[in-house]
Amino acid sequence: MVVTLFLTVIVIYFLALLLVAYFTSREATNETFFIGNKSSHWALVAFGMIGTSLSGVTFVSVPGTVELAKFSYFQVVIGYFIGYFVVAFVLLPLYYRLKLTSIYNYLGQRFGMASYKTGALFFILSRTLGATLRLYLVINVLQLFVLDQLHVSFETTTFVILIMILLYTFKGGVKTIVWTDTLQTFFMLLALVVCVFYIMGDLNLSFGETIDKLNESGHLQIFNLNILDKKYFLKQILGGAFITIAMTGLDQEMMQKNISVKTLGGAQKNMLLFSSVMVLVNFLFLLLGGVLYLFATKHGLSVKGDDLFPTVALNHLPTAISLIFIIGLISALFPSADGAITALTSSFCIDILGVQRKEDMAEGKQMRIRKMVHLSFAVLFLVMVYYFKQLDNKSIISILLDVAGYTYGPLLGLFAFGILTKHKVHDKWAPLVCILAPIICYFFQNNVPVYFGWTYQIGIELLLLNGIITFVGLWLIRKKTD
Repeated sequence: MVVTLFLTVIVIYFLALLLVAYFTSREATNETFFIGNKSSHWALVAFGMIGTSLSGVTFVSVPGTVELAKFSYFQVVIGYFIGYFVVAFVLLPLYYRLKLTSIYNYLGQRFGMASYKTGALFFILSRTLGATLRLYLVINVLQLFVLDQLHVSFETTTFVILIMILLYTFKGGVKTIVWTDTLQTFFMLLALVVCVFYIMGDLNLSFGETIDKLNESGHLQIFNLNILDKKYFLKQILGGAFITIAMTGLDQEMMQKNISVKTLGGAQKNMLLFSSVMVLVNFLFLLLGGVLYLFATKHGLSVKGDDLFPTVALNHLPTAISLIFIIGLISALFPSADGAITALTSSFCIDILGVQRKEDMAEGKQMRIRKMVHLSFAVLFLVMVYYFKQLDNKSIISILLDVAGYTYGPLLGLFAFGILTKHKVHDKWAPLVCILAPIICYFFQNNVPVYFGWTYQIGIELLLLNGIITFVGLWLIRKKTD
């Protein structure tokens, strides 16, 4: 009975998304799909981006890390906050000045077509891997705790969810995503706040008493002072800043929503509001992890990690709270995929196929191509999620955390070289530099410390190292000036 109720809530939630899509996609054009006719309100974009940035991985995984890693993740969050200012005051002015639809157009204008397409392809690779992993993780939680009991297969669940996403993004694109992400962010944050305060109530603890309890147990520890450790605070803060610059400021999915705001000032206000709220929200997720730890200790639960939050929410809390958790979980699920498919479609059509560069191509033909690409990415997502199901969950997570460093590093190097220097490069060699940089990073990360007996561990700063190697490589292929 309870499982059927959960499924009913999921269906009603999806119908609400379809209703939003209907009203936002009427008379939609390619410009509507790509940049929302540049009519998005900055406050809506800021609020909706919270859901996109957090995703299902944050919703499920961050609370589960607190028992072992304490509040050390907040070091990265501090870095995120710094990075958002760079995005707001360095990158956004550049994108608005050049009137970009795809941010990788900058690389074409600055260096040439090879650099342009290389940047776009690295984005497509990284976003495809990252988005499908996040989609898989959340679908897997829904499957294990709800749909297996209804004898619905994982393959059927994935297929139906991707069909749902296609239905509400197929026509309206960014204009629809801005509104659906706002709705989904609201429900995700509602689930977060309700679960935190309900569990504190169950433990008979006020907010202040909860903080005191976590402080006594050592779980409030934020800063790691061991310079050789992966979680050393300067590495975490610096890495967090560059992750934001690369994975927000150099990411078409995130910037596609920002540049849909009519003015630069509005986009900058969006980024500053978004960055401030993100700090608070991430702290609440860590606090949730702390109260889940206290709850598990009180009730003698041995479950840990990613399974902790779903297990407590669905098996040890009242049905009403469990329903709110389910709504929050699916609200974390959809932004993991809908914005990604939309941005990947935009990037592939504009950057790789060049539909906007072909002035003689009719709007109708552009729209047909865009719809075919959109459908193709949905099929690719389906295949990737099925593939991840065949692998070990933990190995996927560890591999793809590194993949972000490997794939966004060349983008960081390309944009940094373009912005910080005035040099042109031999464009035909840029793809080789961007391919070699991650390869060098891989061998350095896995072999050099072993050969030299170093105890230093390369962690989150892998992205920065990759970017620096790319920058140096571009310097070596620069054109000599007279």
